[in-house]
Amino acid sequence: MKDTLHILNGDATFNSFEQTGLKGDIMVWREVLSQGPVEENIASGSFWKNRSKWISKSFNDSPDTYQEKVINQLSTLSEPYKEINLWFEYDLHCQINMLGVIMMLRKNTDLSAPSVYLICPDSYPGIENFKGMGELDADQLKYLYENIRVQLGEPDFYVAAEAWKYYTADNIEALNQWLHENNYWANLHSLKKALQAHVKRSTTNHNGLNYIEQTLLDIYNSGIHDKPGIYNAFWQTENIYGMGDMEIDIYLGRLKEKDLIGI
Repeated sequence: MKDTLHILNGDATFNSFEQTGLKGDIMVWREVLSQGPVEENIASGSFWKNRSKWISKSFNDSPDTYQEKVINQLSTLSEPYKEINLWFEYDLHCQINMLGVIMMLRKNTDLSAPSVYLICPDSYPGIENFKGMGELDADQLKYLYENIRVQLGEPDFYVAAEAWKYYTADNIEALNQWLHENNYWANLHSLKKALQAHVKRSTTNHNGLNYIEQTLLDIYNSGIHDKPGIYNAFWQTENIYGMGDMEIDIYLGRLKEKDLIGI
């Protein structure tokens, strides 16, 4: 049995993590499960086939690249480790990816065997407008490991499974009702707020736009017509979504198709 596996939320974190001196294997989770098609059985072939198609189309990537960066890495989750550390942040992007990883571990691993830990910062001492672990250096990442790491147990896995079930069911009313009724989140302290943001973005207004589309249109109509400017304006108020520029471009593309913006 191997000792330790660190599952990181992205390559930006990986760049600094290598310098922390923390021992163990590293797996970078390069999916974006908060966007595109999902289904409850994450271990099914159809799940990853649909993901590959959507990622390749939405991000102008190739199935071969997806196979290399995502599919080929999944076997790591079924390998025997004594300890698994999940490095995911507070935003919707990270929280849904975190749920996906936990569900994969539940499918492939006896979770009573490895000790599973979560490092999930929503802030960092001395940093205003904390944007995520990708902006931290090695010493700062090590500080998180030593000070906010919590061990997950069966209550956490149960909450994660319930959240994943409701998220993948694509029933916003049922998800919203569960969020109102459920008062126990165990150590998954950022999950409720992230899922509330998902509910918010899934509501269509009288213009036929969801929350993110309307927010981007408002930014555009305020006079900001260049993409970098739009990205920055969006991130200033909507960092709960954890969206990168390529994800924002998906929504901008929808607005352009409706002839609402000219970029």
